[in-house]
Amino acid sequence: MLTQTGIPAPISDATAAGTDPLAAFSDRSLLIVDDDKPFSTRLARAMESRGYQVQVADSVAEGLSAVESRAPAFAVIDMRLGDGNGLDVIARLKEQRPEARGVILTGYGNIATAVNAVKLGAFDYLAKPADADEIHGTLMAQPGERADPPENPMSADRVRWEHIQRVYELCGRNVSETARRLNMHRRTLQRILAKRAPR
Repeated sequence: MLTQTGIPAPISDATAAGTDPLAAFSDRSLLIVDDDKPFSTRLARAMESRGYQVQVADSVAEGLSAVESRAPAFAVIDMRLGDGNGLDVIARLKEQRPEARGVILTGYGNIATAVNAVKLGAFDYLAKPADADEIHGTLMAQPGERADPPENPMSADRVRWEHIQRVYELCGRNVSETARRLNMHRRTLQRILAKRAPR
């Protein structure tokens, strides 16, 4: 099964300074459902450093099983998974634990999908790549309020590079197919793939 990105999004492991917003929550359980294992591993480590008790699943089936076993207080769920749609996990979570806060992550963002995610119970919706600071801020935001923007967001060049890498992986690292889908000249794509990730 292909991961959604060849290079994990940069995730800071440092705990945010100041008071701990999680202090208001007696249950700090967090379920991460994502089939991009390098990303989910790094995100789990970063969220643990922020005080969450993290469980990771890499499929809809595993996510549903985790929710049935013990519905978490928080969830971060990828929209597109190898065996289905992450919205199924969000819907089940809200059935089992209505007050839970679940955030949907996706690299295929559009308004209709965002509205559907919220209707099914998602607390919010973030486009990949999203880092731990942004995810934590979103989980802690007051209902109806947007989280503060990250202090050091990715540059536009880095976001573009991440998107190209994700499509490249989804195309089985086939340069010609990736170039076709991105409507990009093959040689231009090859030059981008040969370079290091921009900051």
